[in-house]
Amino acid sequence: MIGLAFDILSWVSLLIGAIFLLVGAIGVLRFPDFYSRLHAVSVSDTMGTALILVGLMIQGGLSMVTVKLLLMFYFMIFTGPTAVHALAEAAIEGNVKPFARKTGQ
Repeated sequence: MIGLAFDILSWVSLLIGAIFLLVGAIGVLRFPDFYSRLHAVSVSDTMGTALILVGLMIQGGLSMVTVKLLLMFYFMIFTGPTAVHALAEAAIEGNVKPFARKTGQ
């Protein structure tokens, strides 16, 4: 009974993580400029990857696989937002302008 609950919790986490990543990919295709696309990727990538790794940790149980997945989780949590920040700073330094609609359109 407990094994079934862990399986259901794991699959729900994996499914919601995949949905977050899919929504982020759609955001990259739909948003008009670099900065909004970068925001869509950063938020959905961090949350989607975290949920997928948590789902895999639940499936792995208490083993060395879980320790490795936990290390990947911490690496992703710290490097993902840092990389996005570095990309945004590089875009600002490169004079990439955000998309702005003209008033009256």
